[in-house]
Amino acid sequence: MNVKQQTIKKPVTLSGVGLHTGVVANMTFLPAKPYHGIKFQRIDLEGQPIVDVDVDNVVDLSRGTTIEQNGARINTVEHTLAALVGLQIDNVLIQIDGPEPPILDGSSIQFYDALAETGLEEQNALRDYFEVPRSVFYREPERDVEIAALPLDDYRVTVMVDYNSPVLGSQHASLTDITQFGKEIASCRTFCFLHELEMLQKQNLIKGGDLNNAIVIVDRVVNDDELEHLAKLFNKPKVEVKKEGILNNVELRYKNEPARHKLLDMIGDLALVGRPLKAQILAARPGHAANIAFAKKLKKLMREEAQRAPHYDPKMPTVLDTVQIAKILPHRYPFQLVDKIVYMDENAVIGIKNVTMNEPFFQGHFPGNPVMPGVLQIEAMAQTGGILVLNSVPDPDNYWTYFLAIENCRFKKMVVPGDTLVFKCELLSPIKRGIAKMQGQAFVGNNLVCEAVMSASIVRKNPV
Repeated sequence: MNVKQQTIKKPVTLSGVGLHTGVVANMTFLPAKPYHGIKFQRIDLEGQPIVDVDVDNVVDLSRGTTIEQNGARINTVEHTLAALVGLQIDNVLIQIDGPEPPILDGSSIQFYDALAETGLEEQNALRDYFEVPRSVFYREPERDVEIAALPLDDYRVTVMVDYNSPVLGSQHASLTDITQFGKEIASCRTFCFLHELEMLQKQNLIKGGDLNNAIVIVDRVVNDDELEHLAKLFNKPKVEVKKEGILNNVELRYKNEPARHKLLDMIGDLALVGRPLKAQILAARPGHAANIAFAKKLKKLMREEAQRAPHYDPKMPTVLDTVQIAKILPHRYPFQLVDKIVYMDENAVIGIKNVTMNEPFFQGHFPGNPVMPGVLQIEAMAQTGGILVLNSVPDPDNYWTYFLAIENCRFKKMVVPGDTLVFKCELLSPIKRGIAKMQGQAFVGNNLVCEAVMSASIVRKNPV
């Protein structure tokens, strides 16, 4: 799995009809900066509103996953998102001039191939994986649905389906390496049973459905009158039922193509968690409603974990090292108190300070009983937050950051030589008029050692 974030090298456009809305749309994928994430933009609506790919924005699950934000709705996003996850693309803006991505052939392969062909660009930022810390379970007893996420330093998905049908029977599919998504999963098409077609029509769905973009499984005897009706429905001169029970002689790409497509859907739906996952996902009889309910459970756990000490592995690549920090902050020895930055996005930053006996302040602060001064802990925290604030401008070396206020400052435990301080600073609100307010916390291991709410101003060095 990739360590660094990725975007695409150049824009790419796909066009086609939406499966459920029947509306033709043009969809353009655009490169985006680090920490941008995946966002849709409805360029056909006034103000061109943006919709974040977030499980909290899911508003409808009628045979697909629909998200809505800022008055804009995007239907059936799961195939598009699955392709992005399969390519490990973190940052992209998807502009669309209609309500629904093109269904294309009913799989993710055309999205996947187009994005892969345009090329991927590694970015100077670490991927913000959510490593599932413990087993997570979801059940729907009435539909016999079970989903589990188990801790794993990788991303693997296994899906089992059982439709009590003589045509499909029980099937399972697995993806043990995300880099194999394009080869093993991306081309697997959406499907439905013949008996579901009338219901879907009555629900005003599948307006763009066609035998070229969906597999219709015939699980009962069909008479000639019904075949004639189906031919009119799909605008075909004639339809037939193959002996296996697949409408109109459609050849399956894999014997277990339906199970593989369910796995594809799950990967796309779980992308709505908002961060790449490290986990073993096991699912029995999943569907969009269960996938999204499970994604919400993961998102809740993610939020809970965010309140705890940040995970720090010294072997992790850095976002900024000591030399790079010195190019951003004006502080120098002995007052450059941050050794490295290991995470940073638009709203949060994590910095590291290794406390050693060689710190100059230990010479005079409690000699014989070395304790790091609390004011220097706050200073180091402020420097970490200052890097976050300066990251909001394109030319940080032309700005200063100054303290304005410290509120609710508390010291919980002493910090002594040998400790590694992990600072976490998060903006409490967007930066306005050059003023930033953030919550700062410092941890040693899993222990909170100090915290404060800090306000700072960002000022240009040489005002024009």
